[in-house]
Amino acid sequence: MDGVPEPHSGWTFLTNHARVLAAIADDRTARIRDIAAHCRLTERAVQKIIADLEQDGYLSHTREGRSNTYRIDPGKVLRHPAEAGLTVASLLSLLVQAEADRATAPGGQPHATT
Repeated sequence: MDGVPEPHSGWTFLTNHARVLAAIADDRTARIRDIAAHCRLTERAVQKIIADLEQDGYLSHTREGRSNTYRIDPGKVLRHPAEAGLTVASLLSLLVQAEADRATAPGGQPHATT
């Protein structure tokens, strides 16, 4: 992936903000470069998203040497009125469970549910 994410066209189920938050939840010490690669975003886009999340209190960081350690506020309520009352923790628990299911499914493919 040589620093430039593959282009994507069309809609997706998750916002880039949710992707970045999930990547940070997975590794609180992840570098912006690694988050960008994982989320298939540019480093600049990830920096902007982190700034947005910090400005609204969903995320904070502490500087440790040359790197950052992030802290997510799990009790913070999601912004959209349709998700009124749902917290960041509930969103992340869904994403973590989905990732765990994907990792344990045969062939790395998610199994269908009905």
